[in-house]
Amino acid sequence: MSILLPDLPYAKDALAPYISSNTFDFHHGKHHKTYVDNANKLLAETDLVNESLESIILKTAGDAARVGIFNNVAQVWNHSFYWQCMQPNGGGPATGAIAAKIQSTWGSFEKFAEEFKNAGMTQFGSGWAWLVLEKDQLKIVKTANADTPIAHGLKPLLTVDVWEHAYYLDYQNRRADYLNTFVEKLINWNFVNFLLG
Repeated sequence: MSILLPDLPYAKDALAPYISSNTFDFHHGKHHKTYVDNANKLLAETDLVNESLESIILKTAGDAARVGIFNNVAQVWNHSFYWQCMQPNGGGPATGAIAAKIQSTWGSFEKFAEEFKNAGMTQFGSGWAWLVLEKDQLKIVKTANADTPIAHGLKPLLTVDVWEHAYYLDYQNRRADYLNTFVEKLINWNFVNFLLG
């Protein structure tokens, strides 16, 4: 069972001008595709070849001998999740059940947004900022490189990719502008609420 590159859940120009089709050509069409191709090559001769992405991540996390498998499979998973976290005409204050949960956890959406963006800004180098559930509690966490909350028993609800290839073509080195735009214009709160259940 080979890992497939998922289609974007929207046209590649649907998030313009916030994320350009040029960025998607590279980020989805080249970076994400390379992780898929590498994962399939690395898995081909292993006992993990028929496992789900989540199962492979859990079975290879922390295993130095299988770090290549973990890095590529986790990046396939992280990117597939990230595309779902955005939508045209998205962003702004949370809606639905997640809005009340954010309010009870942080006191206001503005405080949540500040801390979420801060996690993205303070992730040194490449990585991700996440909104996750730990048991029934919302938390903001960050992971480096390919690491993912599912390797740590956390349930991801939302992520923003802060690898430079996620934003450099559109924002150059202005990570803060990218993060502000993600929160204000792109978050798919319907997806977050779906995961919240």
